[in-house]
Amino acid sequence: MNNNINHNKIIKDAYLESINNKRYGDKKEELLSIQNKILNAKKIIIATNNKKKFNIINNILISIFKNYNKPVPNIKKLNINTNSVDLTRLPAINKGLIAVDISDADIVIARGRLGAPGSGSMLIIMDNKGRCLSASLSPTSLIHKKDIGDAVKDELNEALERIGINIGI
Repeated sequence: MNNNINHNKIIKDAYLESINNKRYGDKKEELLSIQNKILNAKKIIIATNNKKKFNIINNILISIFKNYNKPVPNIKKLNINTNSVDLTRLPAINKGLIAVDISDADIVIARGRLGAPGSGSMLIIMDNKGRCLSASLSPTSLIHKKDIGDAVKDELNEALERIGINIGI
């Protein structure tokens, strides 16, 4: 609970800095707050009903928590069809927001189309209020030509490395 209070306070303070035109870039405590929010999660929802994507993300998460000597959280997949988000302008983000809205997860990880068909994909890590903690983008598979498993693994790795969490794989 204390971690959540600190996380919310850090975000509020950053908002106030921006409003008061006193924001001069990210701070170490902000990065640490994001890392702690993820690494101290008790429940993570992976917003997919695709078993292959779920298994890849789940296995990487288990490995990360073990590497950081943290208890492995309860990791579940969102057990609903999320194809309807493809009708929106930002499908990956909307998929994550559905998971935030219908679960009690501390962290949500969603992966889907970035925007218009052909725009590539996005993997996003959100907190329980739908705030983006990190994300990564991939070009369309027509360009990167990776297997879906390799693309998801690379995206998760990039999203975590952006915030200083090494997947160690």
